[in-house]
Amino acid sequence: MRRLRELAERTPAGRERYVDLLRALAITMVIIGHWVVTVIERDGDGRATGHSALGDLRWAYPLTWLAQVMPVFFLVGGYANAASLTRLRARDGDAAGWLLDRSARLVRPTSVLLLALTAAAAVASLGGADPTRIREVFWFATIPLWFLVAYLAVVALTPPMYALHRRFGLVVPLVLVALVGLGDLGRLAGPEEWSYGNYLFGWLAVHQLGFAWHDTCAAPPAAGQTAPPSTDAAGPSTHEHPGVRRTLPISRRAGLMFLAGGLGALVLLTVLGPWPVAMLKVPGERLDNASPPSLALLAVAAGQLGLILLLRGPAERLLHRTRPWQVVIGVNLVVLTVFLWHLTAVILLIGVLDATGTLPTPAVDSAGWWAWRLPWLLLLTVVLSVLVVIFGPVEARSGRHRAAGRAGRARTALTVAGYAAVLAVLLINSTTAARAPEPLGTPVPALLAYAAGAVVLRLLRSGWGTRR
Repeated sequence: MRRLRELAERTPAGRERYVDLLRALAITMVIIGHWVVTVIERDGDGRATGHSALGDLRWAYPLTWLAQVMPVFFLVGGYANAASLTRLRARDGDAAGWLLDRSARLVRPTSVLLLALTAAAAVASLGGADPTRIREVFWFATIPLWFLVAYLAVVALTPPMYALHRRFGLVVPLVLVALVGLGDLGRLAGPEEWSYGNYLFGWLAVHQLGFAWHDTCAAPPAAGQTAPPSTDAAGPSTHEHPGVRRTLPISRRAGLMFLAGGLGALVLLTVLGPWPVAMLKVPGERLDNASPPSLALLAVAAGQLGLILLLRGPAERLLHRTRPWQVVIGVNLVVLTVFLWHLTAVILLIGVLDATGTLPTPAVDSAGWWAWRLPWLLLLTVVLSVLVVIFGPVEARSGRHRAAGRAGRARTALTVAGYAAVLAVLLINSTTAARAPEPLGTPVPALLAYAAGAVVLRLLRSGWGTRR
């Protein structure tokens, strides 16, 4: 509590605290959503298994327009990445140094998760467990890494994409939306390969809006106006074009326009158009709005942006009170740890209940299933809290490192190589079949490549290769 109080007291007056709240809320909603729709049942051999309840809850599909909050995470990620990049450049840092700095907060908690799961898989393998079963459990526990792959890629592209934003402003997300539309056309009429770029273009489009939001708060005031509060001024750029809009309209009127426009486009694309109403993966559906992101998902993002802008004023007033702000700080210190471990908590709880003969398996949407939701959520919260107490300090300490200065060509190349190795391995894990026979849960060469990349990044952050 003392550290939270100190962090709250040191918060700059102009910090956009709402961004931190949105990050915490987005991750919390993802976790609760995953937990709520979990269905536990028995397979032919009597073993506990599970699946998503969404396929049986068609009435809940419109609720996913709020429950699908990954666009919110990429929006606030764009704001935070723009802020940290401009701060570092103000201290004469460069893009490679910034990427090395950002990798600490992202890679360290991920490495701890993979190390723990690999160790558990090795123990299970030595105990004679079926390699296919080991992979199934490992795959389920690492589902959050699929999202992290996209975010790591967007983070790596932040320096060049922010440069494009400073030059062309809001034209950049419009072009990205057009590319997503082209990919959607490929999914509907072929060739499907056109849609592969949507995994990147869709999230980049939302991320660019985060840049614009940051620049709105960092923009100098017009004559006779007071500057909006911010401590992250980007400063002038020699590559900016006069007359290009780089800021995001954040008035109440703009919020209403985003909300109405997003909802209108969403109805056209889903209720009247070809896209599913659900914004989350539904078993058996041919089309998926989130994998890769579709125009319908971007319409949801626009509507959510409108709602965010409408609630911004009251939220900022609330967050300038000490207690609420301390809670937000506390969650954000371990927010990635909470996200990474929330499905491992499901596995552990199922294992304990199954071993003690107390695991309920009511039919989905039955009275028993709904009655089990509350104790299920409470028990999972307890398990996840224990995991966060154990592993959370790794992430909390990662946020204290701040790189500065210029990396040099060799360190730049090593930073990019290490980061690329980590990203590639997480992608390999996410695309490896859920029932592949993997004694360690994921391909061994991939684990070795990840370890090499993570070690290189750790050595570079510690000053390895720096001239004294």
